[in-house]
Amino acid sequence: MDTPLKKPFSKELLVIEDIEAEVYKISQFLRNNIDKVLKRRGAVVGISGGIDSSVTLALVVRALGPDYVVGIMLPEKDSSPASKELALSLAGKFGVRCLEEDITGALIGFGCYRRRDEAVASVFPEYNPADYKMKIGINQQNISINLPPVFMLTIIDRNGQSKSRMLPVNEYLQIVASSNFKQRSRMSMLYYHAERLHYAVIGTPNKHEVEQGFFVKYGDGGADIMPIAHLYKTQVYQLAEYLDVPAEIIERTPTTDTYSAEQTQEEFFYQLPFDKMDLLWYGYENNYPIEDIASVMQISPDNIKAIFNNFDRKKKTTNYLRMEPIK
Repeated sequence: MDTPLKKPFSKELLVIEDIEAEVYKISQFLRNNIDKVLKRRGAVVGISGGIDSSVTLALVVRALGPDYVVGIMLPEKDSSPASKELALSLAGKFGVRCLEEDITGALIGFGCYRRRDEAVASVFPEYNPADYKMKIGINQQNISINLPPVFMLTIIDRNGQSKSRMLPVNEYLQIVASSNFKQRSRMSMLYYHAERLHYAVIGTPNKHEVEQGFFVKYGDGGADIMPIAHLYKTQVYQLAEYLDVPAEIIERTPTTDTYSAEQTQEEFFYQLPFDKMDLLWYGYENNYPIEDIASVMQISPDNIKAIFNNFDRKKKTTNYLRMEPIK
């Protein structure tokens, strides 16, 4: 039998050709696994006003109906107020019950903020959370010049003046470990509600989050089913349009909503806008010639090689996150 010819590299490769069929397939996948495999009677979804959790909620409603779905908002003191407003709009749009669980108290108990601020102050002695906001992010230039990622710490005062410094390894690790209490606390709360209702926990990571390691092990990586883990971010947006997710959510810039200062996912982790990253990743994982990719995307072959090396590095260094317990 002849091998089917690979389609020429183009932006159209990421267009879902039959979006109705894709939605039906995911809905069936959810319904069958929740009912027959997990033997649960409904689903809980953590909602934050982000595109991934919004599309996930819409798909679960398609699969089960709104009466068997609960959306749970999980804010803390660093969360953007817009997240709650958008999550409420989403829940109202799809007619699901919506609960709010503020996890600030749990995070204070874990020492999340104290441990994080201790590490920040060791880099910027003048920092205190009453007068400054903070965030960390990756040097954006390194992805195209084949250098390992360098994390920067930024503090912003009340007047909007910012300072940035390279983040030493120990302080970086402490800030990340402290911040990860947020995702792990949210996962615990989702499972509390799932267990009291005899429901399943539905995860919201997309393809890039899973394969590049942009999730917290036993945090937002903890779920019973991940229905959009095979979808590129641009495809998640295609589903959002089809499912009639509120326009204000579709138009919102994807954020981490983790640190006190506002920060995009591109700035924190990906280093590329998602539409460009999606196409590069497709070419990377499907072994398209670099010259073809360079021609379509108008990026030099050397830069594409550097970006692919960065993809390799992220997959290797985050493999630990995807590993099952060793038995």
